[in-house]
Amino acid sequence: MRRTVPTALATLATTALLAASGAVTPARADTAVPVVFVHGRNADGGVWGTAISRLEARGYPADRLFTWSYDTSASTNETLAGQLSAYVDGVLARTGATRVDLVAHSLGSLPTRWYAEYGNGARTVRNWISLAGPNHGTNLAWACALWDQGCRDMTPGSYVVSHLNANGETPGPVHYWTFWSSCDEQILPATSTPLAGAVNTQAACLKHNDFLSDPTVLDRVGEILAAG
Repeated sequence: MRRTVPTALATLATTALLAASGAVTPARADTAVPVVFVHGRNADGGVWGTAISRLEARGYPADRLFTWSYDTSASTNETLAGQLSAYVDGVLARTGATRVDLVAHSLGSLPTRWYAEYGNGARTVRNWISLAGPNHGTNLAWACALWDQGCRDMTPGSYVVSHLNANGETPGPVHYWTFWSSCDEQILPATSTPLAGAVNTQAACLKHNDFLSDPTVLDRVGEILAAG
């Protein structure tokens, strides 16, 4: 295990108290690692507006916050991981940084994780954070798997899912974090999100898209990013 998994409820309760009191740790503008946000299926970078606003309120510089948009019907491993790699290279060149943090929602967890495991991510990714990701697949994906490659990649036992979990679920030097909820209606079963070796946090009763705006989850993400 990379680190001791915290008690989820205690962690979230502490975060809520800190947020309520205003006692949050601001990001160091001179050392902030760029953050790349990756949306889920049938979405775009606009879904990260609340998350970005909360990070900026913590002192994170706006020029270190990026959203990557992609075709959610494309192949995770053959197409998207390579496109993400090129995008991250561009972020590093633009900022002069050597590493990035990846924050992914839902389907976005798969191409980001493939990049971290099989691409250049072992060298460039510091934190990989999955919000409601289908990390072991979701049975709901069978409903669109016949015509949509992104859905096919999300099915339990798919080529992508099986290869991501084949050689240890959290390989390399990347720090892995997941957030999941028993009320998630799109990740079936909801326990598909946690990974062995990651810091796995069970959130309150949140629906799938609630992770994008829940203040407790987003403040905890902010703490992770600020701490390094």
